[in-house]
Amino acid sequence: MESARSRRESAAPGTFVAFARFALCGGGVGVAAGFAVGALAAWIPWMLANALVAVVSTLLSTELHARFTFGAGGRATLRQHAQSAGSAVAAYVVTCAAMLVLQMLVTAPGVLLQQAVYLSASALAGVARFAVLRLVVFARTRARASTAAPRPLYAPAGPVGAPTGPEELCRAA
Repeated sequence: MESARSRRESAAPGTFVAFARFALCGGGVGVAAGFAVGALAAWIPWMLANALVAVVSTLLSTELHARFTFGAGGRATLRQHAQSAGSAVAAYVVTCAAMLVLQMLVTAPGVLLQQAVYLSASALAGVARFAVLRLVVFARTRARASTAAPRPLYAPAGPVGAPTGPEELCRAA
């Protein structure tokens, strides 16, 4: 009898569905985080509010991705949280680097150019983060479910019930 958890694990969504869920979860948490930073900054310094909201939103996003986006079927592990946080930091570094390069190349970039560069870097970082989360962070759960019952490389020939391997030949003798 298959457990509910293993049914969820084996029913991992396809790439397109997972990406749509990734964008929905990440975007929803991102919008909520934007409002939260603004509200929290009324009571504490903006940089502290931003840091606190970044930590909480990353934890929340990782849980949503574990349970909903990638079909892991349960809570995210500490390792998955750490790897997800690492991918979020890498995405942050990519967007910061893109803006730094823009400042080095253009002395006074306009708002539209800045937005275009930032949004392009964010999109690139988001796609890369999706790939890392799908192929590395949450891949172990799907891989474990798909390798639970390995298929034999060959099917033994002979009549049904005949000894098929060395152990069975020794027992038959």
